[in-house]
Amino acid sequence: MANFITTSRFVLLLVLLGIVYSGNPTLQLINAPLMVFIIVTDALDGYVARKFGEESVFGATFDIAVDRIVENVMWVVLAHLGFVGVWVPLLFIIRGSLVDAVRSKGAASGTAAFDMMQSPVGRFLVAGRFMRGFYAVVKAAAFAWILLWQPAPALAPEFWAAWSGPIQWASFALVFTAAFLCVARGLPVIIEFLVQLRREPAA
Repeated sequence: MANFITTSRFVLLLVLLGIVYSGNPTLQLINAPLMVFIIVTDALDGYVARKFGEESVFGATFDIAVDRIVENVMWVVLAHLGFVGVWVPLLFIIRGSLVDAVRSKGAASGTAAFDMMQSPVGRFLVAGRFMRGFYAVVKAAAFAWILLWQPAPALAPEFWAAWSGPIQWASFALVFTAAFLCVARGLPVIIEFLVQLRREPAA
């Protein structure tokens, strides 16, 4: 069931992309709530896995893979549409690639991604439920906030002309916060990996 929920998030992402690029402002009004639903179900699949004893290295890896697909695709799409700078998807893709490369070593030895963290700071920033939840909320807020206003120029041009400045500043604040958390949560994974490499005896 947990893996089914994870798969459904991927399918819903494709639906969302179709709406975003549909060119139909009225239909695009569901962008924001659909985006929030996709992010919320990220917590649901983990809860279901724990509730029904479906936790596994594959499930955890699959969940992280879909998380990465959702966030990278959304940042690329938002950059393509001109809502964020190209530096944003580049940052997330580079950080994600580095972290996933490190985590692949743990997966090969049967260790779930979040179980690899050893330091208290690493466990809090990377594996802790609070920071994982907070990071998800910030990304969901950034995606949903930007998508919420996508149809505004067509449906409410006078409102958009008057309020586009503050709305775009709020968008920037959310994007910058998400980018900061992206780096802050990625560094402990890379640092602990490098420390572990130094401790391992040379082959």
